[in-house]
Amino acid sequence: MASDDISEYLFELSVIRGRSENTVQSYRRDLNLLFDFLDKSHLDYLRLGLKEVNLFIESISRSHSKVSQARIISAIKGFYGYLFQSERISSSPFADIGSMGAPIRLPKSLTKGEVELLIGSISGSTLVDLRDLAMVELLYGTGMRISELCSLSMSDLYLEEQLVVVTGKGSKQRLLPLGRYAYQALVRWIGSDGRMLVLGHSKRSRDSLDAVFLNLRGTRLTRQGAWLVLKDRSSRVGLAKKFSPHVLRHSCATHMLDNGADLRVVQELLGHASVATTQIYTKVSNERIRSVYFSAHPRAIDS
Repeated sequence: MASDDISEYLFELSVIRGRSENTVQSYRRDLNLLFDFLDKSHLDYLRLGLKEVNLFIESISRSHSKVSQARIISAIKGFYGYLFQSERISSSPFADIGSMGAPIRLPKSLTKGEVELLIGSISGSTLVDLRDLAMVELLYGTGMRISELCSLSMSDLYLEEQLVVVTGKGSKQRLLPLGRYAYQALVRWIGSDGRMLVLGHSKRSRDSLDAVFLNLRGTRLTRQGAWLVLKDRSSRVGLAKKFSPHVLRHSCATHMLDNGADLRVVQELLGHASVATTQIYTKVSNERIRSVYFSAHPRAIDS
């Protein structure tokens, strides 16, 4: 739903990017302008084309100064950039509108060393450590989304086969393999020293009994709660600036392609409807190759 996407985007601006309350409220007002226009025109915000975008720009040009127009377009481009990064859309209809606002960037990914640093920092055996390590290992090991992780139920786990069923966008399900580290971390978390211990102190609602990942109150961990947990973990090892809601998912895809994985396999793993969405990760890999080449080869650039 549009309201959910807007709320999550504004949450990211406020909590993750650290924007001021005034900035967040300004973005909210600018987005309301767009959605008022879409409602009156009976348009779907996820299915806009260049024609509809130009009609919107024409509508605000009659009532706003050029400075205000630039700010509005910048805010909306940011929102559609977020939808693109979150894979709600395959491309942004505002991407090529003028030079206002920041361009949509390639997905962020951690290096393999940074992933190891993050995982290695969660080395304890407390309830929180067991849960957080299982979360990180599953997100990086399978490429699932944070929302998919939080919606996992015990019936989705096939531990003997080392498989997990996730429900993605459009209620589409896919079967993902559990690598050794993800499997071991998950088993430790759901055992008597982890999840079961949390449930022992909770009211044991039906949803709590079903949920794989819980907060310390014994209720299902929300997407925003999971993000705050991961943000805190990344901050402890100096990776906060590189961290984003999908960074472990992006890292999984990028590292697999770096190691020769077939693009179609990665597409299935991530649950992309179109291989075109997956292909952006090949560009990430190519950018990394280019960066390494120009920094390492003695005749790559003039000295």
